[in-house]
Formats: sequence, structure tokens, C-alpha cells
Amino acid sequence: MKDFLENTRKHKAHVILALPAFLVLFFIMYVPMTGLVLAFKNFDSRLGIYKSPFCGLENFKFLIASKATFLTITGNTLFYYVVFTAIGTLLNVALAVAIDQCVFKKSTKVMQTLMIIPVFISYAAVQFIVFAFISKDTGLINNMLGTNTSFYTNKKLWPAILTVVKIWKDTGYGSVLYMSVLAGIDTELYEAAEIDGANRWQKIWHITLPALIPMITVMLLLSVGNIMRSDTGLFYQVTRDSGVLYDTTQVIDSYVLHSIFKNSNFGFTAATSFFQSVIGLLLMLFANWTVKKIEPENALF
Repeated sequence: MKDFLENTRKHKAHVILALPAFLVLFFIMYVPMTGLVLAFKNFDSRLGIYKSPFCGLENFKFLIASKATFLTITGNTLFYYVVFTAIGTLLNVALAVAIDQCVFKKSTKVMQTLMIIPVFISYAAVQFIVFAFISKDTGLINNMLGTNTSFYTNKKLWPAILTVVKIWKDTGYGSVLYMSVLAGIDTELYEAAEIDGANRWQKIWHITLPALIPMITVMLLLSVGNIMRSDTGLFYQVTRDSGVLYDTTQVIDSYVLHSIFKNSNFGFTAATSFFQSVIGLLLMLFANWTVKKIEPENALF
């Protein structure tokens, strides 16, 4: 403690500069965490969070009350996480490498701008774009193929539809991080490889991709923390909360939102968020431990 106070006094100018950011982080990120107690209370709006009576684990029991529903939404959540992460990472890397290797360098700025635009479109608007493509009577796909497919009642088609929408919306923005890594690769490595007779594919395989591995590892480790979370807008708005599709489209977050609209059980919401956070934390620690055993330099901590 003495060393800490001495070090603080010695670098007081740096402490003062960092203080505003620390206070913002403390009051916005940490103080609200005291509200987690709501997960163990029977919330009463007249009494508030801290004076509401304790109910033990009742809110958690409500989450798993219907075992079939709980297993379905948990399975869907994990399935979409794996699919979105695997395909998204592959396409992010591929797109970043493609732009980096683009012969027409002047056009890359325009391409980057066009790729990032979808991320700024809210799912409230995306649902209308999707509807324009797949509606039964006026949809572009049905009109082009001369079919009469009812997409909003065919649950088997939605894993593919949601994957396409997610990839379209996030891939361009996700590739930016990898492009920043590629911009930092020493060009002398490529020149040396070219002197040794390496072609473009060999340079990508032996120089470009190895340089991206640390960033890919970090992004995957960070994403594991959100393994039990999903994009509510994608699963609630794009599907238009169609009950017919629940078996393949309902995830934990959309289930919670639907439950809130029905009974306003805020204790249940807090319990679900707490459950998601704990599982995500444990999985991230395990994933980081595994990476640290295999490749310590790529671990987060």
C-alpha cells in the first residue's frame, strides 16, 4: 500500500489526467452492477430494487421451468454463435486479405466505405429489407423464381436466412480490424518472399495469414464471453417474432424480451443476464487458459 501511495504521488499528473476516464468507467460500468441483486429478488416497483423482498433462486427456476423450452433456446443460442463466429471470422479474414491484395489500390477506400454502411442500418429497417426479398406475395425471390414460398411459416429456412442477414450486416465492419493488422506487416517480408520465388498465394499463406492469427485469437476469445448472448434485433425484429418459427429462431435474449412484454418480470430478466454473464466468463477463462497452454503469446492474460 505504501508503494502504491508513493507511486501515485510521484505520478500525480498522470493520475489527474486519467481520473475523468476512471470515474466514467466506475459510475457507468461498475456502480450499475449492484443491480445484480435484482436477480435474487421479487421486484416491486413501489419498493425499488434494494427494498424488494428476496426470493432466493426463484427467478432462475423460472428460466428453466420449461425444460424443453430452455433446452431449445439454449441450443439455438449456441448453434447460432458457432455458425456466426465460424462463417463471420472466415469471411472477415478473406475480405481483409482480398482488399489488401487488391491491384486497384485507389478503389479500396470506396470499397471500405460501402462495406461498413450496413452496420449502421438498424434491424428495425433491416426487417423491411428482408421482407421485400422474402414476402410471399410481393417478395423479390418469389417473383424471380416464380414460386409461392411462405418464408415466415417455414422454420427450416430461417437458420440460412438469419445467417445471410448477419453476415451481410457485420462482415464489412468486422474486416476492418484485420485490415489494420495487414497494414502493419513489414513490406520487406513480401519483397524477400518474392525474391525467393514465392507467388501471391504462397505469400498470403506464409506471411499474411500467420500475421493475422494473434488478432483472430483475441477476437475469438473476446467473443466467447458473449457466447450466451445474441443480437435481439436480428432474432426478434427480422423474424417479426413469429411464433411458428420459435423452434429454430428463438434464442435466450429474444425469449427474455418476449417474456418481459407478457409479464414485466424484471427479476427474471436480471437472473437471465446474470446466468449469461457467469457462463460467458467461465468459458472465456477456460478458452484463455487453453490458448495460454498452446500459444502463450496469443492469450489475453
